[in-house]
Amino acid sequence: MKFGELLASLRRERGILQKELAAYLNVTVATISNYEKGVHAPDYETLVKLADFFDVSTDYLLQRTEYKSSIQTLNQKLVVNYTVSELVNAILQLDQNSMTALIDYYELLSLRNSMNAVKQGK
Repeated sequence: MKFGELLASLRRERGILQKELAAYLNVTVATISNYEKGVHAPDYETLVKLADFFDVSTDYLLQRTEYKSSIQTLNQKLVVNYTVSELVNAILQLDQNSMTALIDYYELLSLRNSMNAVKQGK
């Protein structure tokens, strides 16, 4: 998928018109149309605004990753000492045996979570 197609898709998912996005970005409707048609690409500042608006990462917009979450999500505190990104980085530092053990433990926790949900009637 090209940038313009992705932008149009995100805009439709949000249920907004080109003119609404144009107003947010302080550009013309023709500019949004040109982005979506692949005629022009946004500059860096506009790309960041688009990422903030759609709550995705700039890497997602540039299609460098399929990971959609925004920088705010990555900076979210999970526990006292770890944000989402710090936890991901810590996991990536594990050796293969530790990584396998972590996945096993995750699957066990997921199963326990599912069982608790069934018990609670969710």
